[in-house]
Amino acid sequence: MPLTRAQPATGTEDTETVAPAVDLVLGASACCLACIFTNPLEVVKTRLQLQGELQAPGTYHRPYRGLVASVAAVARADGLCGLQKGLAASLLYQSLMNSVRFYCYSLACQAGLTQQPGGTVVAGAVAGALGAFVGSPAYLVKTQLQAQTVAGMAVGHQHHHQSVLSALETIWRQQGLTGLWRGVGGAVPRVMVGSAAQLATFTSAKAWVHERQWLPEDSWLVALVGGMISSVAVVAAMTPFDVVSTRLYNQPVDGAGRGQLYRGLPDCLVKIWRQEGPLALYKGLGPAYLRLGPHTILSMFLWDGLRTLARRGWHQDT
Repeated sequence: MPLTRAQPATGTEDTETVAPAVDLVLGASACCLACIFTNPLEVVKTRLQLQGELQAPGTYHRPYRGLVASVAAVARADGLCGLQKGLAASLLYQSLMNSVRFYCYSLACQAGLTQQPGGTVVAGAVAGALGAFVGSPAYLVKTQLQAQTVAGMAVGHQHHHQSVLSALETIWRQQGLTGLWRGVGGAVPRVMVGSAAQLATFTSAKAWVHERQWLPEDSWLVALVGGMISSVAVVAAMTPFDVVSTRLYNQPVDGAGRGQLYRGLPDCLVKIWRQEGPLALYKGLGPAYLRLGPHTILSMFLWDGLRTLARRGWHQDT
């Protein structure tokens, strides 16, 4: 059954929602399509976040300076294809994480939980946490692959993986099953914060635009405006956790699979603050916004559009 009816809150109209199983496919598809366009900015953002790791400002070599220069630096060092490093792992992560995230969020909508005060924030955070846990191995490999480059441009630890499968095999062989989830302690709060901000602000922004009646109710511009507003909230809330997550995933490990630089999320936050300064938690902010902004706009816009098509298809069938 492609559509279900959500239980309306008092004083609200009964609304049709896409079934969770359909949302699983639509959400993952939308985010994977967005990822293809925004992955080059993810590569640049990763390099900027690792640059100067645990070093005082002004004391280290900076091969990456600003967005445009960093894009050019990656292209010179790794070729134009280098701007799509880790794309396969990124697509795997987006499909795993967002299928779980949108499925769980749709379940909450179906149950009417998102119509309660604060319901969209809680549902988005919980759905994001579950998605982040499932997708963590893919994000681990993505981060390590995107950090890899020639010696003269290297920042952060270099893992020297050959592919996604070889990376997963190496980590499994050297660190065991738990090694594939190393760094998940930083990924879960990262996606919880980002998912709560994204889903809650997108839903609220669309409702706000509808109330103002600036645009036709069924216009694609409503979803576009909602995505633009949502992207600002996502970047502001998520970037510090994004920096920490990148550091935790990319750090070298000892023979027992323990991180050699950070013991976990709190330790990483404290070390970055003390040794690099508080502004280091916003390293790569420009590429982060230009990556997360379009990604949020595209994914939310595509998700909303695919859901609309699914509803129309169901109405035609019935």
